[in-house]
Amino acid sequence: MGRRTLVTGAGGFVGAALVRRLLEEGHEVAGLVAPGADLWRLADLSGSLELVELDLREPDGVRRAFASPGPEWVFHLAAHGGYSWQSERRRIFATNLGGTINVLEAAGEVGSEAVLCAGSSSEYGRKDHPPAESELPEPNSNYAVAKAAATLYASFLGRDRGLPVATLRLYSVFGPFEEPGRLVPALVVHGLRGTLPPLVDAATARDFVYLDDAVSAFLLAAETAVTPGEVFNVATGIETTLAAAVEGARALFGLVAEPVFGSMPPRNWDTHSWVGDPSHIAAVLGWSPAVSFQQGLARTAAWLEGRPDLWARYGLSRPGDAAP
Repeated sequence: MGRRTLVTGAGGFVGAALVRRLLEEGHEVAGLVAPGADLWRLADLSGSLELVELDLREPDGVRRAFASPGPEWVFHLAAHGGYSWQSERRRIFATNLGGTINVLEAAGEVGSEAVLCAGSSSEYGRKDHPPAESELPEPNSNYAVAKAAATLYASFLGRDRGLPVATLRLYSVFGPFEEPGRLVPALVVHGLRGTLPPLVDAATARDFVYLDDAVSAFLLAAETAVTPGEVFNVATGIETTLAAAVEGARALFGLVAEPVFGSMPPRNWDTHSWVGDPSHIAAVLGWSPAVSFQQGLARTAAWLEGRPDLWARYGLSRPGDAAP
């Protein structure tokens, strides 16, 4: 039976994929997007869902978006600060913490039966091991602090008021429609040209989660009567170094080009240890990743090859072309 669902951040990378899956499964979908947002990921869904431009920092506007009868399932994926160009501190906190407070209060007022928030692995800070959800967060950026605060507030509200809320801490999600310039799109675009992109330190590590698997985690959490305030790591438990990811791309595209590690300056979030512990989500939700990094890389490449309407956005004239 289809549910009334509401997705914040509906035009984002994970949000748009979740919207697609909900529509495919017969749910009624309302999407909240920031005013002036670029909705390129939803362009082919015009008319299939209700989209509302809304600043989540405005509590009255959020309350109106939840007007009776209100959504039965709420997926709160809107965020600010996850990209390097989103650096304004007050907006990061107002959106990620203030916006979450507004969404959770509105969901509580209309009696939503499941509220799922997108957290971030960055909440843990730099760890030299796969942290469990019970481990103390040690965030080391404005964005990570804001996301950790939002998770703590959601957990408090779940315990204090019994709000059916859970937070899914996402590790490095990748797949179709990812922001151009990120690692996997860069490997795919350059691979289709027969080259490799500039690279940071070879030992830089990530726990890569394929987009479809991340979406499945949200749906499982909505369908399961989880303990209010629960937190789940959406992680594979497999650490992939940049060197391994590049070798995967070289194998997939048959590249003869040799990687030049260190040809790109390091980012302040780069680390040699970044992997999650998925044992809790496996035990409670029965979730486990179905797609490996190598399989996801191949699927992403096949997707982009089949979307010539998006080649310009990704800086690709056509597969096989040399870089401009």
